[in-house]
Amino acid sequence: MNGKKKNYKKANLAKDYFGYIFIMPFIIVFVLFALWPIANTFFLSLTDATLFTMQDPNIIGFDNFISLINDDMFRIAFTNTWLLWLGNFVPQMILALVLAAMFASTTFKIKGVGFFKAMYYLPNLLMPVTIAALFQHYLTVHGPINTFLVGTTGILSEPRNFLEIVTDTRITVMFLQTWMWFGQTAIVLVAGMTSISPSFYESAMIDGASQRKMFFSITLPLLKPILLFVLITSLVGGMQMFDIPLLLSDGPLGPPDNAVLTLNMFMNARRTHPANAIGNAAAISVILFFVSSFISIILFRMFREDDGKKRRRKEKTA
Repeated sequence: MNGKKKNYKKANLAKDYFGYIFIMPFIIVFVLFALWPIANTFFLSLTDATLFTMQDPNIIGFDNFISLINDDMFRIAFTNTWLLWLGNFVPQMILALVLAAMFASTTFKIKGVGFFKAMYYLPNLLMPVTIAALFQHYLTVHGPINTFLVGTTGILSEPRNFLEIVTDTRITVMFLQTWMWFGQTAIVLVAGMTSISPSFYESAMIDGASQRKMFFSITLPLLKPILLFVLITSLVGGMQMFDIPLLLSDGPLGPPDNAVLTLNMFMNARRTHPANAIGNAAAISVILFFVSSFISIILFRMFREDDGKKRRRKEKTA
């Protein structure tokens, strides 16, 4: 008997080692291509490194961060990044929630749901460069949009150069970001909604609950982990916004009046600056990292504390 137990323990131990072997490739790739670059970026942010002094930079402490805080262009880029992200995330979430509720609903019974999912997801498969180039052509003075608004419908009395106007350029970037990502967000939300047990809805229907009541009292609370995932991933992606605003503004510091200058665009401009290129750009990356991490931690705590408050209320009433 004792011999059998020993053999059983050895077998379990051997199986445990297999798990480490299977995850080892991920750990190696992560250390080489993610952890080391992150640590090196933190180091470079404290130096005066340039493209020519990468191997032997001087430690200057927090000078890069202080210069960024006092830089008007950095403050503009920081404000624009948040404005453009919120301007596309809010309508994206509303549209995705509506579509997901319709696709997952047993009341609507939409035919060809798979086709609509594919069509809504299609913009996400297109390259941002392609989309930006396409809309840049559409929004020129002689583009099809001006032709329609001026010549066909007469809504405008004269052609409008949309990409030379601050508000129009920002709205265009927000619209393109929403159009590209709402399909993916809707599919993720549909997956979350279909995982909710139908018994909750059946009980609510027996009690006479309306569709609206079930959505806000059952669907949204049970969808909270999925909503948190969408919010965090969208936040991280929004803080790294680069392609579309860069191409629509003809460069990192292009017209109109830096209306769509983002932190990533500003970092790219600083990286090529001859004075303090790499160190200053690395400092922007570190700020982005801490801002994203700080907001993510707050969101995690908010969702967790909300669950804790509800649990305590139930214990008090019980």
